[in-house]
Amino acid sequence: MPSPRKTDVARPRVAHARGQLFAAQCPSREVFKHVTSLWGVLSLVALQQGTLRFSELRRQVGGVSEKMLAQTLQVLEADGFVVRKAYPVVPPRVEYSLTRLGIEVAVRVAELADCIEANLPLVTRHRARGAAAGA
Repeated sequence: MPSPRKTDVARPRVAHARGQLFAAQCPSREVFKHVTSLWGVLSLVALQQGTLRFSELRRQVGGVSEKMLAQTLQVLEADGFVVRKAYPVVPPRVEYSLTRLGIEVAVRVAELADCIEANLPLVTRHRARGAAAGA
């Protein structure tokens, strides 16, 4: 039996068109920047627990200013990851939750965060060795 030719080898099929992430002008880079920013990651992971009011989310994402959290949520909403619901009450009440797309992205971002946290002792050892070598 003859060996398969290169053209006979089955290639994996791509289920959807992909962007050109390595191209400088690819619009997906901007979305990556939003999703993988510190406040973007923490907001997405926090919202996995369910709908949160702005103040609850701010407490959950320790260290973020009100302005930075508002900006982060605005871009995540514009990208279709977060839904903002404002209630016409005094004082104002605003809630945030993940969209279907937001849930999908949050799961993946949370996996990255989990990986980093699980390997933090190893990272810390590497940092200490690097610092000792540079001293």
